[in-house]
Amino acid sequence: MNKREEGNRYEEMAAHFLEKHGVKITDRNFRCRFGEIDIIGIKDDVLIFFEVKYRSGTGKGCAKEAVTHNKQRIICLVSDHYRAYKRQFAALQVRYDVIAIDKEKIEWIPAAFDYIGRGF
Repeated sequence: MNKREEGNRYEEMAAHFLEKHGVKITDRNFRCRFGEIDIIGIKDDVLIFFEVKYRSGTGKGCAKEAVTHNKQRIICLVSDHYRAYKRQFAALQVRYDVIAIDKEKIEWIPAAFDYIGRGF
């Protein structure tokens, strides 16, 4: 199994987990020129952008540590584009969550980071 196939497998696992926990998934692997967001969903009238990270061991640290400041900035840029593109979600509150999968253990980290604007 190559890295993309493995990534798809864990994103699928995360999507099922989220649906079981009441998240209505609106999009997966949303791409624009700034980057990609793994899963986008709505729960309790909040538009949530999910970054899914997987680690098979601790050699590179745990999964939740892999969402770096630069990755957070990219997710925020993509979320801006998504909300402009999908106007029906414009009035919803926004949150950025992480789904960390270490081996087969799933951890949902709500409000994992705050919005990072385009400022320098």
